[in-house]
Amino acid sequence: MLEISGLGHSYGGAAPVLKGMDLKVAEGELVTIVGPSGCGKSTLLRCIAGLIAPSEGKVVLNGTAIDGVPDELAVVFQDYSRSLLPWLTVRDNVALPLRRRGANRSERREQAAEALKSVGLADAASKYPWELSGGMQQRVSIARALAYRPSFLLMDEPFGSVDAQTREDLEDLVLQVHRAQGMTILLVTHDIDESVYLGDRVVVLARNPGRIREQLQVTLPATRDQIGTRADPEFVRLRAEVGGLVRGVAH
Repeated sequence: MLEISGLGHSYGGAAPVLKGMDLKVAEGELVTIVGPSGCGKSTLLRCIAGLIAPSEGKVVLNGTAIDGVPDELAVVFQDYSRSLLPWLTVRDNVALPLRRRGANRSERREQAAEALKSVGLADAASKYPWELSGGMQQRVSIARALAYRPSFLLMDEPFGSVDAQTREDLEDLVLQVHRAQGMTILLVTHDIDESVYLGDRVVVLARNPGRIREQLQVTLPATRDQIGTRADPEFVRLRAEVGGLVRGVAH
């Protein structure tokens, strides 16, 4: 579904932030990207989302080279407080992007209600974002992406602004959505444990310039839980391997 080849980028002629990056993501796969600060995760995300044009190489989604933001892509950002419009109800926030799909008002409300139900917020449709907790607001952001029914979901450190318990709940929500809808997801995170817990595959980046250091297949069972999975010896092994790669102390 996604193919990145020879990707590189630099800002204003400075030293490259990304260099020689090749990556493929299959349909229905959940891939996590992790790496040290300054490895170009945000730049990579912007290139994939079509928000910036790479200095070299190309990004192809569903067989079409990305030139601008693709219609079939949705993004969930870390800062939910800035991505939701406080003067719109939760339902209207979720339904807003559906106008781009050409859906009428009735269709927009129906799809928004369905998406809110899928993230456990069916009863919050008439509330406003500022009436909800941070974790609930991020659920609204996820519901908005799901309502759009993208073929590819890009998540930019989506749980970095919530507390630990809420983070675990949202991680499980992503796994639930992935299993139920078979959606292709690329999730960028700085959290090593999260990268292993969520991913079918973990892509570890190195810096100076940003590039792929290693790709690790996650062999954990598809059905995961916060207690049992994190106690699994294979999870512990993978977490240690990813941690070593991020810190530059492994092969």
